[in-house]
Amino acid sequence: MTANWTADEMQDLSGSTIVVTGANSGLGYEATRAFARKGGHVVMACRSEERGEEAAGSIREDFPAASLSVHECDLGDLDSVRRFAAEFEATYPALHVLCNNAGVMAIPRSETEQGVETQFGVNHLGHFALTGLLLDRLVETDGETRVVTQSSAVHERGEIDFEDLNSVDRYDSWDAYAQSKLANLLFAYELDRRLDRATLDVTSVACHPGYAATDLQRRGPEMRGSRSRLLAMKAANAVFAQSAAAGALPLLYAATQPELEGGEYIGPGGFRNMRGAPEVQRSSDRSYDREDAARLWDVSEELTGVRYDFERSVAGRAGRLADRVSETLSR
Repeated sequence: MTANWTADEMQDLSGSTIVVTGANSGLGYEATRAFARKGGHVVMACRSEERGEEAAGSIREDFPAASLSVHECDLGDLDSVRRFAAEFEATYPALHVLCNNAGVMAIPRSETEQGVETQFGVNHLGHFALTGLLLDRLVETDGETRVVTQSSAVHERGEIDFEDLNSVDRYDSWDAYAQSKLANLLFAYELDRRLDRATLDVTSVACHPGYAATDLQRRGPEMRGSRSRLLAMKAANAVFAQSAAAGALPLLYAATQPELEGGEYIGPGGFRNMRGAPEVQRSSDRSYDREDAARLWDVSEELTGVRYDFERSVAGRAGRLADRVSETLSR
């Protein structure tokens, strides 16, 4: 366990560019504040650009020198994800950390713009597509770069139902959420294995926040119009939950600690892993199933239309290294 590790212990991030999805509220907002306070430039990828700008303004009130930019990125619409990625590549020459943080939890059944069950579509497929579209920028950036994918302890009850990924035959909001959070881990670990095989200097790690009080918990009861569930959620948050700032610590640790290895899983090490300082943990046995991970990868490429070309990334890196050597020799 990392004792009393806090965001204050992060290194100076000046010169770093960091993308945070869902940066306008909850864990994403707190992570954005912490990254910006340490000098990083944070690209706030938000479903609502207006709410993103409000959040950026709030951060600047506390940290006037905060370097922030807000861009629309609706993970429930793959066209929006593609627009964000294209805009990012046209604007930013480097990407040091991609934080796949945004998500929805235990909501009534609905579908994304592409007709996929929303929790699976937003929590997993949107981030799968975003990471693939930004892979070249991660590879091109000097030094080790990192992809951090936010999961949840609820993944432990999850199963990937390959015969009904869209939860058409049967829908339970918590089962669908658990499936999407298990998918996050299968993706994070498989991504790291493929990056390692391609000898690319990009690291993929995963994390979970424990039990943190955010707006995520209230959306399901609000969408159902259930006042009793909303009151129960508020009571549970007041008694058991840690703050959103504390819940963001595993993500911050996963994004910045140099000693972490690819494929590691970070979560709070206190009571029942619901609170406390971040530490390396083990996720469920299902999350390490390589056959399921490879199958999910293939399905995700098919559903998103985003195909990861690791050979092209390797060739591009080799070409850039050759160009640098040539430039050095010609001086």
